[in-house]
Amino acid sequence: MALELYCGTGNPGKLREFQEAAGAEIIIHPCGPRDCPETGSNFEANAIEKALCYSESLPPDALLFVDDSGLVVDALDGAPGVYSARFAGEGATDEDNNRLLIEKLQGVENRAARYVCVIAVVRGGKVLATSESKAEGLIQDEPQGAHGFGYDPYFFFPETNCTFGQLTPAEKWPHSHRGKSFRKVLDWLANLS
Repeated sequence: MALELYCGTGNPGKLREFQEAAGAEIIIHPCGPRDCPETGSNFEANAIEKALCYSESLPPDALLFVDDSGLVVDALDGAPGVYSARFAGEGATDEDNNRLLIEKLQGVENRAARYVCVIAVVRGGKVLATSESKAEGLIQDEPQGAHGFGYDPYFFFPETNCTFGQLTPAEKWPHSHRGKSFRKVLDWLANLS
């Protein structure tokens, strides 16, 4: 029997990545978008806050996971961080956010950055687990690649010698912050009795 999970997100890119990675043995039901608060000062606090919000609309026995993720740039004191999706303001597009990122890094030599993802798993309004993972890379000035979303075309990942934007979803998933965090969650769920 397939494991059934609910995924709380309003981001179609994230949902697509989770669904592609889940395989046939896991059914992911999308639930979203919902107007959930994100008032936490870190990714874990936001993931938990959003997960509890999404869980209010689900049956009490439903297993729900929600991620909060973003880009952390050393030279920008950790920005955009938890504001990654709205770095250039509310309603900002990926292009808006990327433009602002590159503007802020003009003339900056240190391009070290990492993607961070925290996934919170809840059932019946109770937090069961959280999982955090990272992917280390560098921000480059010019975009490369038509895959992915968000900052992917600018995020150079040394292990693959290309940007996340140049990797297909199947190529990106083993290395990505979201892929690593999701695999931890699946391993935890496999041991859940």
